[in-house]
Amino acid sequence: MKDLIKNKKIIIIGIIAIILLIIISFMIWYFISISHVGNNEEEIEITIPLGSGTNRIAEILKENNLIKNETAFKLYVKINNVSDFQAGTYYLKQSMNLKEITDMLKTGIMHDPNQLNITYLEGKNIRWLANKIAETTNNTEEDVINLLENEEYIDSLIEKYWFLSDEIKDENIYYSLEGYLFPDTYTLENKDAKVEDIFEKMLDRMEEILDEYKEQIENSNYSVHEILTIASIIEMESMSDEDRKDVSSVIYNRLNQGMAIQSDVTTYYAFKIDMGERDLYQSEIDTYNPYNTRGPNMEGKLPIGPISSVSKNSIEAALNPNDTDYLFFVADKNGKLYFTRTVNEHNDIVSQLKEQGLWLEY
Repeated sequence: MKDLIKNKKIIIIGIIAIILLIIISFMIWYFISISHVGNNEEEIEITIPLGSGTNRIAEILKENNLIKNETAFKLYVKINNVSDFQAGTYYLKQSMNLKEITDMLKTGIMHDPNQLNITYLEGKNIRWLANKIAETTNNTEEDVINLLENEEYIDSLIEKYWFLSDEIKDENIYYSLEGYLFPDTYTLENKDAKVEDIFEKMLDRMEEILDEYKEQIENSNYSVHEILTIASIIEMESMSDEDRKDVSSVIYNRLNQGMAIQSDVTTYYAFKIDMGERDLYQSEIDTYNPYNTRGPNMEGKLPIGPISSVSKNSIEAALNPNDTDYLFFVADKNGKLYFTRTVNEHNDIVSQLKEQGLWLEY
């Protein structure tokens, strides 16, 4: 009996020792992993894209050999409740430990005081971007628009980027690169940055995004231009990812049935009215314009081109719509979408929203 008790004690002590050894080993691994990679003081340029989460930031840091281990980085962020990382371009060193790196990414402090960031938001159009570039740099809005009208310049871009085609040169398109400039935060060297350089950064980023879907696009029945056009409507009409895919299904269902898409956001764009500026006039709705899907002669047709910048999620939704038989949707004043299959169901929803004070009016 005594031997049995003694053996049990030995086993328990052994288990405790193993647990302690695991804990100590983990602690040693963790503290080694969050220390600096080396003593190299050379600056390494990295870019944190807009909307990057901890996982993506960890990947970027590891790819540039600025951290020893992605898991350790994520643990450090979790344990220390580090948040609010800022998008942008940073100059980091291998001699920096995780605290120094996360402090810099959190505060948005970059290397060159002359550098500045410009952020192009999802769902904004070229007019908005031209104004943003004029506010941020020494360029004017006219510089931006004039460059987009430079045929030689546009031809050079078509030659350089696989996703650009002569479709963007249609004389009815307002701005040749509408929908092709990826919304993100970009770092510029200084206020003298050229519009060409800004566009190149945005097109390079769009190429990174579209490369992922290149094969799928090539195997679809739609061109890149048409996919981005659909994505831009989705971007303007929806907020959540699930709504995006349902909106996408409505667009395709209507196209397949030869119906007009009848999206208000295309009419606003057609008449160069910003959303929220005012409501649409009936005369505008009833006027033919190759962008206006509520106008005449637009049955089964897309707008002639994109109407805004598009996020990756909207591109994803344009390529992978939900499988539904929805033909209608409407938004309430809070942005919630209601999807229906028949015009009667749609009208009932509209009536309910008006009765409940949820109908959107400008």
